[in-house]
Amino acid sequence: MRYSNFTFSLCLFFSVFCVGQDSLKTVVAEPGDGILSLLRKQGVDPYDVFDEFVKLNNDSLRDSVHLIAGKTYVMPHVKLDTVAIVDSLQQQSTEIKELESVSYDIFGEKHKNVIKKSDRLEGNVYYLVSGHGGPDPGAMGVYAGKNIAEDEYAYDITLRLAKELMAHGAKVYIIIQDPDDGIRDDFILEIDHDEEAYLDKRIPLNQVARLKQRVEIVNDLYKSNKGKYQRLIVTHVDSRSVGQNIDVFFYHHEHSKNGKKLAESIHKTFQAKYKKYQPNRTYSGTFEDRTSLFLVKKTHPAMTFIEIGNIRNAKDQVRIVDPDNRQALAKWIGEGVLLDFEGE
Repeated sequence: MRYSNFTFSLCLFFSVFCVGQDSLKTVVAEPGDGILSLLRKQGVDPYDVFDEFVKLNNDSLRDSVHLIAGKTYVMPHVKLDTVAIVDSLQQQSTEIKELESVSYDIFGEKHKNVIKKSDRLEGNVYYLVSGHGGPDPGAMGVYAGKNIAEDEYAYDITLRLAKELMAHGAKVYIIIQDPDDGIRDDFILEIDHDEEAYLDKRIPLNQVARLKQRVEIVNDLYKSNKGKYQRLIVTHVDSRSVGQNIDVFFYHHEHSKNGKKLAESIHKTFQAKYKKYQPNRTYSGTFEDRTSLFLVKKTHPAMTFIEIGNIRNAKDQVRIVDPDNRQALAKWIGEGVLLDFEGE
């Protein structure tokens, strides 16, 4: 099944049920536990309940996705799929809440279900472009003795961000798509070259042709969604000297007031997260205009261009290769998008 002709919105849902928080089991995180391993140890398929676990324990997670050893966490109830079980729980006078969810194959089998969180972005349109892809893997690095490529990690973060935005009701266009790679929870993401551009377009080898193709796709979609609230987010991973450790930083068009506001909102979110979760570390990421970048200069929607880190630097690699960190990045960008739309 191909995904290129998909546009995504939470317009359909199926219902699943879980027991209210006051009656759910709690567990204490041990040193070395991550969300996935903790859920597995409790006999739960972590991919079925990951988003619900994060939602239930949001205030007790470091960096929004990391467990804190010694802290108590609420376990989601297993999904119920029979009326008899639901009736039994209702008879026990437990609180039942309904979660809206819809499935999208592009996220992969383990992550395909998007649980609705709100309607805060309902009617908004977001275009997400991950850097490079197809014949061009982008920046390259070496981690644990294996080659790693920019396009694979930028794509994984982009998919995670798409889920975040869709969970709040947004319509999301994923401009670069891979028919085989959904969201992956591996440190080493295998390199392939089968990515395509929106609507089954082959990605050109020539850099200028590749950038022009993305600009044309985004601008055509922008015209078709005229009158709607529209934003573009481009995600890249930088390549600098091995010894240069950098923070996440953001670019915008020098004459775009809305683009500057989007970049600034996400930047503020990252500042706040670092202050909360890493108080002894100064966040040095910036937001600034850089109209010389082709996608910044030529695309019509207000936009921000994000550089995640230096793929060749050992410290930055931890931010990039750890799937929990990629999830945190996507979540923080998503919170910045909400701040941009709703204001302070």
